[in-house]
Amino acid sequence: MSDHWQVAVVGGGPGGYVAGIRAAQLGLKTVVIESQHMGGICLNWGCIPTKALLKNAEVYEHTKHGDFWGIQTDGVKLDFPAVVKRSRDVAAQLNKGVGFLLKKYKSDVIDGWAKLTAPGTLQVTEPGGHKRTVTADHIILATGARARQLPFAPSDGENILTYKEAMVLSEVPKSLLVIGAGAIGMEFAYLYQAFGAEVTVVEMQDRLLPVEDHEVSKEMARIYKKKGFKLLTGSKLDSLKAKKKGVEAVVETSKGKETIKAEKCLVAIGVQGNVEDIGLETVGVQHERGQIIVDKTTYKTNVPGIYAIGDVIGPPWLAHVASHEGIVCVEHIAGHDHPPIDYGKIPGCTYCQPQVGSVGMTEEACKEAGIEIKVGKMPFRASGKSLAIGETDGFVKVIYDAKYGGLLGAHIIGSEATEMIAEFGLGLTVEATYQEILDTVHAHPTLSEASADATGIAFDQSVAF
Repeated sequence: MSDHWQVAVVGGGPGGYVAGIRAAQLGLKTVVIESQHMGGICLNWGCIPTKALLKNAEVYEHTKHGDFWGIQTDGVKLDFPAVVKRSRDVAAQLNKGVGFLLKKYKSDVIDGWAKLTAPGTLQVTEPGGHKRTVTADHIILATGARARQLPFAPSDGENILTYKEAMVLSEVPKSLLVIGAGAIGMEFAYLYQAFGAEVTVVEMQDRLLPVEDHEVSKEMARIYKKKGFKLLTGSKLDSLKAKKKGVEAVVETSKGKETIKAEKCLVAIGVQGNVEDIGLETVGVQHERGQIIVDKTTYKTNVPGIYAIGDVIGPPWLAHVASHEGIVCVEHIAGHDHPPIDYGKIPGCTYCQPQVGSVGMTEEACKEAGIEIKVGKMPFRASGKSLAIGETDGFVKVIYDAKYGGLLGAHIIGSEATEMIAEFGLGLTVEATYQEILDTVHAHPTLSEASADATGIAFDQSVAF
């Protein structure tokens, strides 16, 4: 294997391996360097295995309500180690799939830790300690991010957990304290509550899922309070301590300070980029607050020949964003004129039940921008398919420009929201109007009918609600 390539990608996550595959497809001699597991955090410890766990939780939750379905489920038992094993098996299977794709398109792979030593030069420390020099015309940094820690209560892997430890517990805790009500926090809150834990969620901002439309957050809170969650929004964590058995936290709420004891605590307060020990200072790559600074049309850093993509360049910290950034970056390297990513049209998904999917502007953002809008909201309780499958929580909310009728945003909370949001993502990309959504025949009975129904409601053309 030669030590010089046209493109060297540092990191094999959803940004890095996709960049490696696309570069190889375009005929560029490419190598992907990964220090741990091909597929990165997303495939091995994030997106994929958590979705396997969440599906198990959903199935188990259904078994607890067998009478609703006319199915006797007496004697059903949870085998939690088997649940965890299934998620790990899914991750392992996809890990092999990524390796196969890189091999298929003839991208080389090196196992090891890569560090910039000069522009165009990397020193790679392989698993046995052997060091080798790799040179490349173009180096793409895709080193990802890790869970942000509380400075006064870092993870101990036993009682105070990050998402990584929370995925492989040996048993379901009797009680779980979740710090942070973003996507990761709410997914694990749902997961462990479905399996029987008493869950308390603490969020500093005034609502669950703070980045979502306010009505989505309100609906999520209504549903989760009904499920038995304790939700402390607008609350500040004053202290968190690991005890011999469990944790103890002091939380400042609107009603005063409250002490909370739990068997485990998950800290889900965001992520920070992996910028350490990769040679950024050596070659002068600009970075600040754990993020590499790039031109977000080509992903060039300030150092010629060095690029960065994915979580290491900052929000939105999403696997699908990293993958698309990898493609755009490589296309520019290959001399193609690829349009830049419109970061205002990135779908966001939360996979607890009910799920949340959103894209485009929220109602609040439209009002702040002074845009006159028309809003339609279709509740799933009025959907025939929702009634048939027993999933009537939530709604589809659509936002259109009142003057021109163009789609501005969509926000869904419901059983299959993360699948349904794709229609509106495409709508934003092609600059669809409400009329084009209404003129698209939606199959009946489907949950996606609610997307057209919400649009009809916005323009007083609904025949369903």
